[in-house]
Amino acid sequence: MKILFIQHKNFINGSGGTEKICSFLANGLSDLGHTVEIATNQNIEGRPIFPLNKEVLVTNIFDENISQIELKETFNYNGSNPLKWIFYKIKKKSTKRENKRLIKQIGGNDELFTLNLHNRSKAWKSYIDSLHPDIIITMSISSLLEITFRNEYQIPIVNSTNGRPDYDYSDILWHRSEKEMSLLKESYKKLSAIQVLFDNYKEFLPETFQGKSITISNPVPQIEVKQIVNHLVEKERYKIINIASLAIDCKQQHIAINIFAKIAHKYPNWDLYFWGTGQDYNVLYNQIEEVGLRDRIFLKGFTANPLEELETSDIFIFPSKYEGFPLALTEGMSIGLPSIGFKTCSGVNELIKHNENGFLATTELEMMSNLEALMQDNTLRQTLGESAHLSMKKYDKKSVSQLWKTLIDSFM
Repeated sequence: MKILFIQHKNFINGSGGTEKICSFLANGLSDLGHTVEIATNQNIEGRPIFPLNKEVLVTNIFDENISQIELKETFNYNGSNPLKWIFYKIKKKSTKRENKRLIKQIGGNDELFTLNLHNRSKAWKSYIDSLHPDIIITMSISSLLEITFRNEYQIPIVNSTNGRPDYDYSDILWHRSEKEMSLLKESYKKLSAIQVLFDNYKEFLPETFQGKSITISNPVPQIEVKQIVNHLVEKERYKIINIASLAIDCKQQHIAINIFAKIAHKYPNWDLYFWGTGQDYNVLYNQIEEVGLRDRIFLKGFTANPLEELETSDIFIFPSKYEGFPLALTEGMSIGLPSIGFKTCSGVNELIKHNENGFLATTELEMMSNLEALMQDNTLRQTLGESAHLSMKKYDKKSVSQLWKTLIDSFM
């Protein structure tokens, strides 16, 4: 069977959860003897970050001849030169006027969106028709919309959902126009099946979806008991860790910094480590400067081996606002770290069981209290860490792969 994965953006050079799961699925289906290709559409040079079987082909269909009408970017000057500040202020206003004039000429933002989408979708149709895949797996609903807008296929399409489904088609998390939300919902009609991460996520599918839904979690590395963190061993220094993209609107690392800054003086042998890259590096760096803890709070960048960092840590702090199935959190739990998250955070509240394998806080103050409880008590860390390790057993790679195999086989 020829299987085509569509991740229309971010796959090349992308180090997030979607890219990791796409690579896992592609490798797993390739191992079963299927012909597997991953396709993207990115105006970028680079390579996939996560390892892929040599048989898995990655295709970037980007073509500069695909017509796209793009608005000019505005620029904010952050320097101290007053003349440059005035220059860029005037330039920004001029750019905004030009963009507004272009949008009006086209017929509005919705027309601009659909015109660009239509041209990209035509390119996808041409590519897919030439490839003749037996099944398509889209890695997001926006990828589904990219290939199906004004197009019809006689090929089963399955969507892999890497978050709570309503995050994909609503404006709960960020602005989407009514037009875009309507088109995203309509695209669900093109699906033969959808995979969700937790059973209760099925409740958040739109009424337009009429295919079959199946719950398949993400895979979690399984750590042997003898390899999990031993919290009873005394250390000179202890680590609180967070692994996530540096995007404070979702991951909220600034909350972890605020909390740690308030109690750091009481625990001089504890440090806070952040692993990940992202748009808010400078914001977080400046925050660390402001609280005066450059020697205790560290922005370490990307790690290709998160388990190596986790096994030398003591507590996993994860103050995210929303998640799907947070891979770094599950890896931390699997290796025996007690974890702290927010009770209101989707995904996190499915994985962390309060007072069993970690803590779910309702406020920042409560999260700080939970953190102090763990910092003060290595026996508590050991008990919750062991429970966290055991709770990840049901998400082993073999079980996840078998469920995907069953799903794919149903279309053969």
